[in-house]
Amino acid sequence: MTTMDDIIRAAPAEVCRPWLRHILTHEEWAAVANAAAAEGRVLLAHWADTAQVHALFLDPSALTVVAVSTAVESGLYPALSPVMPAALYERMIHDLWGHQAAGAIEMRPWLDHGHWPQSRPMATRPGPAIQPGVPDDPAPGDRMVLPLGPIWGLLDEAAHLRLDLDGPTILHAEARLGFTHKGTLALMRGKSPRAAARFAARLSADATVAHTLAFAHAAEAAMDVQVPDRATGLRIVMMEIERIAVHLDTLAEVARLAHAERLRTTCLLLRETLLRASDTAFGHRLMMDCVVPGGVAIDIAEGGSEVIRRALGDIASQLPTILRLHAAPALASRLVGLARVGGRLAASLGVGGVVGRASGYAFDSRAEFVPGYRTLAPRIVTCPDGDAAARQHLRILEIDESLRLIGAALDLIPKGPITVALPLVSGEAIGCAESVRGDVWHWLRLDHGQIAAVFPRDPGWALWNLAERVLENAAVEDVDLIRASLALPASGMDL
Repeated sequence: MTTMDDIIRAAPAEVCRPWLRHILTHEEWAAVANAAAAEGRVLLAHWADTAQVHALFLDPSALTVVAVSTAVESGLYPALSPVMPAALYERMIHDLWGHQAAGAIEMRPWLDHGHWPQSRPMATRPGPAIQPGVPDDPAPGDRMVLPLGPIWGLLDEAAHLRLDLDGPTILHAEARLGFTHKGTLALMRGKSPRAAARFAARLSADATVAHTLAFAHAAEAAMDVQVPDRATGLRIVMMEIERIAVHLDTLAEVARLAHAERLRTTCLLLRETLLRASDTAFGHRLMMDCVVPGGVAIDIAEGGSEVIRRALGDIASQLPTILRLHAAPALASRLVGLARVGGRLAASLGVGGVVGRASGYAFDSRAEFVPGYRTLAPRIVTCPDGDAAARQHLRILEIDESLRLIGAALDLIPKGPITVALPLVSGEAIGCAESVRGDVWHWLRLDHGQIAAVFPRDPGWALWNLAERVLENAAVEDVDLIRASLALPASGMDL
């Protein structure tokens, strides 16, 4: 049997740092998809430009990444979705570029719901506006349809869920996103990496450091730029602070829905303490725009390290209490067995982060692909249970590990510059970071220092795909708790 590596080795390649991008015919593209599915490769991302479609695959056992491309011919390219369940991206590609995935499993609109002034906005020649879609047909028989969102009455991201019910049981769940489409790809095109970094930072508020860091890594690789060691250390501190803050927020939200009020209050108070320390140390509670291509935009303030350490000490002192409250019978009875996810399903959909690791899928991009982390040797913790209780427990363990990583990084940060000048060169590259919800990937192509094409991959692509499957056969009363346990993001996918 022909393997994916056999096909790749025989194909021509273009320079894309740090991995070559292999150019395939349509037949080879389809063969790669079949081989990847048979070999257990993970589809990390799938995107396009005006002339080609691209895909990024991970071999989870060897921790190797492969980028492939194929030409769009007469508006068509072979679909990945018949053999790769993670290929939701085909709907986004059609909405933005108009490329049709021949043989696709599903082509419902992802971003364009008929309210744009023109269709295919990223194409060389955009088309006329499409008509708004008609309401979905009612469920057959006596089943009830329950529409939820896109406005949830809280500060939640806009997302619509259509649930087909049989009494209190969900028979089918269908997600619809795109309500916060920002035109990010068009806004970034034609700008310098430093100017475009502001748009990467605003893809998702609770992953602003992660997205900017992945974008910066891609830009620096494309320009063959080495970041100062001090900037690398400060980036790790910011990244891990962001991870702790969002973990605490998710713990608090799950506790609220499960009526564990003391746990919720404890987590929110600790999160506020950490955000105030971030504001003191870096001038922004969320550290937005602090990471830039070439380094960091701001050095840590005088006395900032001590403020951060005090906040970390407060969190460390409360972790035993959080663990004890999490194990309380009233909370455990709501979470044990809820929304269980198997490791094979998580890997097939490319679900990383806490959700993947709580299901036994032990992938963390920091261990291999994110600069600076290897010397700190991050400990990757997994759990085979895959339910809401396992995800909550893993979040607490990851907070503890982030406390260690921040302390080690602060101890090792050297003196020196925090940024370097960026050359006006052409190049192409892929960068990544590990956000609180999973791996973030950014691809970009530079033309004499300006962005010619770009694509950011948010972990939400995998998580919403998973959510549709997890919600099936669940009780409708558990929908909010399942959403919070999976920590479903929407903004980063709405581009």
